[in-house]
Amino acid sequence: MSHRRSSPLRTRSAAASIAICLAAPAVAADFKVTTEAPSVLYDAPSAKARALYVYGRDVPVAVLVAVEGWTKVRDVGGTIGWFGAKALSDKRVLQVRVPVAEVRANPDDAALLVFRAEQNVLLDLAESATTVATTATPGWVKVRHRDGQTGFVRVPQVFGL
Repeated sequence: MSHRRSSPLRTRSAAASIAICLAAPAVAADFKVTTEAPSVLYDAPSAKARALYVYGRDVPVAVLVAVEGWTKVRDVGGTIGWFGAKALSDKRVLQVRVPVAEVRANPDDAALLVFRAEQNVLLDLAESATTVATTATPGWVKVRHRDGQTGFVRVPQVFGL
């Protein structure tokens, strides 16, 4: 019967790797929106790469990495690709990710229903991202529909935060 022993160096390296991963702070995703319609998502950071999809204006995407004028992103459906950096803006727009999101007058499930937003509807963030992170009503975010109605929606129902 053979027993294989780990070398002390290998054990320390593995322990150090685990410690680094556990000590790293959790980082919230950075979100941007498409600035123009159409905005082309490519499979590589080049205008000569294969075009994957065409997006309209104000579509939120999660930033994965930025490299030399190109930004690798993930959309609400999980599609990953590249936009030219000029095709993205820091404006905050949220996209409904559930079949129907209920937008309430106050951040409470029992509050008056203001409107329902169907999947993929775009809603403007009606408060700063800092306010969302430090709000006294965690789990809710204030949004504004393009028709002017405002209210609160549950954070898990939207993409872009």
